[in-house]
Amino acid sequence: MADTEVVPNASPDELEIAAPVQPARPQFQRGPVPDASDKATEERILDVRPWTERLLSFHLTRPVAFRFEPGQFARLGIASASGGVIWRAYSMVSASYDEHLEFFSIVVPDGAFTTRLAKLGAGDSLYLEKRAYGYLTTGRFVGGQDLWLLASGTGIAPFISILHDPQVWRQYDNIILAYSVRELRDLAYRDEIAALASHELFAPDEHKLHFVPVITRERVPGMLDRRLTTLIAEGTLEAHVGLTLDPGRARILVCGNPQMLDDLRDVLSARGLRPDRGKDPGNFAFENYW
Repeated sequence: MADTEVVPNASPDELEIAAPVQPARPQFQRGPVPDASDKATEERILDVRPWTERLLSFHLTRPVAFRFEPGQFARLGIASASGGVIWRAYSMVSASYDEHLEFFSIVVPDGAFTTRLAKLGAGDSLYLEKRAYGYLTTGRFVGGQDLWLLASGTGIAPFISILHDPQVWRQYDNIILAYSVRELRDLAYRDEIAALASHELFAPDEHKLHFVPVITRERVPGMLDRRLTTLIAEGTLEAHVGLTLDPGRARILVCGNPQMLDDLRDVLSARGLRPDRGKDPGNFAFENYW
């Protein structure tokens, strides 16, 4: 696919994404400017936060009627030079109860969407479809005591939203967040993750969170440094956390690049874990924006 930016949340060489068996998603493409009263609303950028030269977050105004479940994604539109709109999928970083919407993006060189996005600032506008999409939510699972959130690169976005859901902290005995990036400077939101321990909603259960940062292209003392699939296949991640991927307890959500889909599915299946398919409850679910 020529436009590798179809999934701005997913850096093609970093993330791990797979897809549950669900109804087909809408196609993301260039199109006419939407009618705000029909398909989308025009929203304003409140601020932009650059993490590195290729990673940024931004806050967007939120329509009163816009609703989503933590883990879902939205379709954002940006005006093109030809007068149409270019659409892309972005997971919400923000909590479902926040007054604003937050998104996390990689800037793709020559990308039709993100090169324009990178030039925007506070006061500029984007289009937001009126409904949210996606099935990367904890509400899909039946049972389970340990929630494993496996992300790499900008795939952390939906899990920040999930971690701000009080119901998740009440429901699970353990929440394991394994977050893989190339270099330490790419480890966005680590301060926000650390702050959860003192948040008034989550502090009583802060012992439940096991945060495992993974840096794959440099050695950082105290941090794991191999790909998530390798860490799971060899049991290193479990040993590091002190918990096992017990099929009776583990429920797993994964967000990232489809490049590692087959490997990760095989690794999890070899451990006796099964994909969750709606009417056929299982252990793991992956998101698919493609």
